[in-house]
Amino acid sequence: MTTIQIDTPEGPIDALLDLPEGQGPWPGVVVIHDAFGYGRDKKSTNERIARAGYVALTPNMYARGGRIRCITRVMKELQTQRGRALDDIVAARDHLTGMPECTGRVGIAGFCMGGQFALLMSPKGFGASAPFYGTPLPRNLDATLEGACPIVASFGARDPLGRGAPEKFRAVTEAKRIPTDIKVYPGVGHSFANTLPAQPLLRITGFGYDQAATEDAWRRVFAFFGEHLATA
Repeated sequence: MTTIQIDTPEGPIDALLDLPEGQGPWPGVVVIHDAFGYGRDKKSTNERIARAGYVALTPNMYARGGRIRCITRVMKELQTQRGRALDDIVAARDHLTGMPECTGRVGIAGFCMGGQFALLMSPKGFGASAPFYGTPLPRNLDATLEGACPIVASFGARDPLGRGAPEKFRAVTEAKRIPTDIKVYPGVGHSFANTLPAQPLLRITGFGYDQAATEDAWRRVFAFFGEHLATA
C-alpha cells in the first residue's frame, strides 16, 4: 500500500493506492470510505480489492481542514449532490484512467456515506458501482440514477437507516432497466462489512460487522465487476 497525492480542482489530496500482484494492466476501483474516514478497516478493504485483481484507490474525503469541519462539509455536499467531494471522486477516477497500470475501465465502491456517493456517482463515467448499505438512499433517487452504470447493491435487513430502501431501490432500477445485483442480508444491519470499534454495542443498535455477509457480498461484487469492468 502506498499513500499518494492526486490532483483535484481544489488542489492535491492524499489517497491510498494498492496494485495487484503480477503483470497489468488491470481495471480500477475508486473506494469511498464511510463517515469514520481513513483507518485500518479502509486499508484492508483497499488490499482486498487489489488482491482480487483491481487497482484500488481510496481518496481521503476529509483531506481539507479539521475532521468535524470536513464531515459537515462532505455530508452537506452529499445532500446537495454538488461540491468538492464529488470533484474529488471524479479526480480519483481520472487518476486511475491515466495510470499505465489501469485498463481505463473503472468502477466505484463505497460504504455507508461512501455507498451513498457510489450511487450518486453511478451515472458519472464509471463502469460499475458497488454500494454497501448506501443508506439513507440519496434524495430524488429516480433522477439521481438517470443514466446509471450497472449496480451491485448490498443491504442489511436490520439496518436502521435503510428501512424500505431495498424495495425502493429495486423499483427504481427495474423501471430504468439498470443492470443490477441486489441482495438483502437477513439478521445484519448497517456497516456489516466494516470492522469498527465497539462491535458488541454496534450490533445491539443495528450496526456492526458480520463475516458471512461480508464474504458473500464481496463474492458478488467481484463477479459483477468481472463482468462489467472487463475490457472488450
